[in-house]
This record gives sequence, C-alpha cells and structure tokens, in this order.
Amino acid sequence: MATQFQALVLEEGERGVYGSVQKLDADSLPEGDVTVAVSHSTLNYKDGLILNGLGRLVKNYPHIPGIDFSGTVETSKNSDYVVGDQVILTGWRVGESHWGGFAQKARVDANWLVPMPESLSPKRAMAIGTAGFTAMLALMALEDHGVKPEKGPVLVTGANGGVGSIAIAILKANGYEVHAVTGRMNLSDRLKAMGAGKIIDRSEMMIEPKRPLQSEYWQGCIDAVGGEILANVLTQIRHGGCVAACGLAGGAGLSTTVIPFLLRGINLLGVDSVMCPIGRRKEAWARLAKDIPSQSVSNITQIVGLEDLPDLADKILAGQIAGRVVVDLNR
Repeated sequence: MATQFQALVLEEGERGVYGSVQKLDADSLPEGDVTVAVSHSTLNYKDGLILNGLGRLVKNYPHIPGIDFSGTVETSKNSDYVVGDQVILTGWRVGESHWGGFAQKARVDANWLVPMPESLSPKRAMAIGTAGFTAMLALMALEDHGVKPEKGPVLVTGANGGVGSIAIAILKANGYEVHAVTGRMNLSDRLKAMGAGKIIDRSEMMIEPKRPLQSEYWQGCIDAVGGEILANVLTQIRHGGCVAACGLAGGAGLSTTVIPFLLRGINLLGVDSVMCPIGRRKEAWARLAKDIPSQSVSNITQIVGLEDLPDLADKILAGQIAGRVVVDLNR
C-alpha cells in the first residue's frame, strides 16, 4: 500500500487562493476511521467556487478540495466497511471543512460513506456524482408531495448543467413529460436525447412577471438556478404543485409574492444534499443505479485529470461546461 499520493492542494497567499498538484504523505491526511483509495471525483459548481477562493466556503489552508468521490476502502476501523469495499461519498462538507476528493487518498468518517450499488462502477458513480444525487433527491421530494407522471409536465431549469442534465434523464426514466429551460439553445438536440420533450429559451423565463399569477403550466419543477427564473416559475406552477429548489447559479435572492402559495397552494421544497440522512442517501443511490441508462450519462461526461481542474473551475462558474466532468485520479 503506497504511503504517498497525489493531490490538488489549495493554498492562500498574497495573490489569493491558488492550487497545484503535489505529492503528499498519508500521515498528512485528517482524522477519520476509513481511508479510501480514491479513483474518481467530479467537478461541481461548488468546487468551482472553492477552487477560486469564493464564497468563504473554506476557512483553513492548505486544503484539498473535491466535494465527492468514489473508490475502494484501503483501511478501516469501522465494522461497517472492510478493506476492498467500494464506496461513494457526497456531502457532509467534505471538500469544504474536511479534505476532499481531489486526491488519490481520503480519510473520512465511515458514517459519511454509502456502499457502492452493485450495478455501478466507481467511474459511473461519479458520472452521476453529487449532481445526480441532488437531482434524485429533488425528484423524491416532488414525489413525496404528490407529483406523478400522469398529472402533467415537470420543468427542469439549468438543463444543460450537471443537475439539470441528470434530472431530465431520471424524470424521463420514471415516465414524466419533461420541459427544459436552457441558456444554450444550440445544445437543444442534446437535451432532447436526454429525454426533454420541450426546450424553453432561458430569456423567456427572465422577464419580470406582470402579474403574481400567470397561466398554469407545470405540476412540478426541479430548479437548479434560483433567482429570477425561480421567481418566474413559481407564478406558473399548477394548483397544488411543487418546486424542488436545489441550486443558486442564478443568484441567492428570490423576489416573489406569497400569492402563488396562498391562491394556488403550491409548495417550495428545499433540497439539502449535504446533510441528507443515510437512509435517504441509500434510497437515492439505489434508484440512481436503476433509473439512469448508462449510455445517457456517458454521452454527457468528459474525463479529466487533476491538472485540468483550475482552468475548468473558471469555465463551470461562467456556465461554459455542459453535462458532467469526471476526474480520474490515476490519469
């Protein structure tokens, strides 16, 4: 078992936060009862913020980012996991307050791990990753509040992003009619291949509503954007419908009224993929393993190495990345 490993290490200096690929010793890993040989991670919007030192998400440097990973248990002091077990980690502020997945080794609390479903490989698990996990939690939240395929279309915002892309696929796999909002209409064919039946230009959803209630279109929505788009969506949800809010790429502010909630009885549901309980996590991953056709994920995934991440972090914040970015730690 190798004691040294490669990692993308963030440091803070006079020029701000910067990252470099370094070789570290296993003794430098933080406390935890399970050590994982990490094979794959992903690049998410939050990773983009962290790599650029934005949002005050990381308080202490040097730091290893990466909010999710998959790999194989290398050592374990916990009876739930033995050497050789394949595992997934998302959330728990790993990559923020605890060293994360942009490294060939990670040492974490066993309670943060989820056993790898039998039908998934570490690579495919990270092609799904935090984005797919969040999308599934959003769908489960909608279903918990009565959203069903026979009740009408479901809208997905930020459709070309990681969450949006996989949300389309899992909605389609579960029999829903899917409408998708995107700012990249040139990628409409890609969204249709994922399962979207109608594509809506983002500009149409960023016009300030003239009335607090507009025509009713969708029974539900998975919103990965927030801001103006979410405010607009709320005015067009059908009576008794739901919106699962799981992102803020369009801004953290929300300018709306209580009228859709009072006169149409709609629900705005928060989706917390970071501190989600373990039982819900296992349920979500079991469904993800079953519901997403492997080819649909492969078609929207690019594979990169650690050294590629700083440049890609700028692009994901600028909305220039479509689909999923999987980091191969052994590349």
